[in-house]
Amino acid sequence: MRRRLRHRSAAPLLALGLVLGAAGTAAAHVEVESPTAQALAVDAEVAFSAEGESSTAGITDVKVVLPAGLTPADLTLAKAPAGWTLAPTADGFTVAGPALAPGTAADWTVRVRQLPDAGSLVFKTLVDYSDGHTDRWIELPQGDTKPQHPAPVLALAPAAPGAIALPTGDVTLFAYTSSPPASPSPSASAPAVVAGGGEDGGSTTAVVLGSVAGVAVLAALVVLVLRRRRSAS
Repeated sequence: MRRRLRHRSAAPLLALGLVLGAAGTAAAHVEVESPTAQALAVDAEVAFSAEGESSTAGITDVKVVLPAGLTPADLTLAKAPAGWTLAPTADGFTVAGPALAPGTAADWTVRVRQLPDAGSLVFKTLVDYSDGHTDRWIELPQGDTKPQHPAPVLALAPAAPGAIALPTGDVTLFAYTSSPPASPSPSASAPAVVAGGGEDGGSTTAVVLGSVAGVAVLAALVVLVLRRRRSAS
């Protein structure tokens, strides 16, 4: 009888231990939150926390894949462990620095120029340890099945009334090295063009007048010669 009671009392304890063990395993993950988790929020701070799962190795860096609507240029590092820095990557960013103590979480915060106009943002994350191990928090829910290594997701409230997306960059239509060129003065005009000539109208006119004068002189000489011949005869 006592053996049956012991067996019956041990079963719930074993089940509770399994539940607690599973909860302890699931608790080690990457979290993301923001006090301004709203679509189109400007200058928003987004905080991340990657739990240290290893009791013998510390976190050395964390790689984050940015969701659509965000680029590395939109982010600046606001807070991180001592000695850690942020570096852009092709699809997101990396925060890295001296290895943290085993079991210590890597907590950092980025400031975002503007959050996208979306209902939620998924940040797939890889956590690297000093012993070469990598935790991959990149899985998304499939139907009712909860992933074992879920990617951190930031839910966003709808955009505030009247909120608009900031321009992606300044567009320069005209570039000047110093000051813009001044408008032409009323006295400045295009060079006069003489019919039959080009822009050098004065030169063309001088040539024409010179030719006429030469012909007139030659004609006067011919008349003078003819008169002298008649007088001689």
